[in-house]
Amino acid sequence: MGVPSQKHDVFQAIADPTRRQVLQLLGDKEMPVTVISDHFPISRTAVSKHLRILADAGLVKERKVGRETRYRLEAEPLMELKRWLAYYERYWENKLNVLKRFVESDE
Repeated sequence: MGVPSQKHDVFQAIADPTRRQVLQLLGDKEMPVTVISDHFPISRTAVSKHLRILADAGLVKERKVGRETRYRLEAEPLMELKRWLAYYERYWENKLNVLKRFVESDE
């Protein structure tokens, strides 16, 4: 009996800089792992592992074309990240407003 694969969440998946770069590459078009791996100084196997983590988080989709598998960005799961960050924007905006008042008060 096989052990089910562990699913990764979006935050865990984008924590790695290589995976973030892979997502950027796939933002414009779908690509096979051979093309993706040409952009990195790591092995094709390592790139495949990164793609598997991104796929488990739902951030990339796979499509078979002949003998090769092509990957494309699936941006919908990033909405979770956007919602999380939106909560903290109010703190950034508040800090920027305080800084603006401080800078303008010196003039």
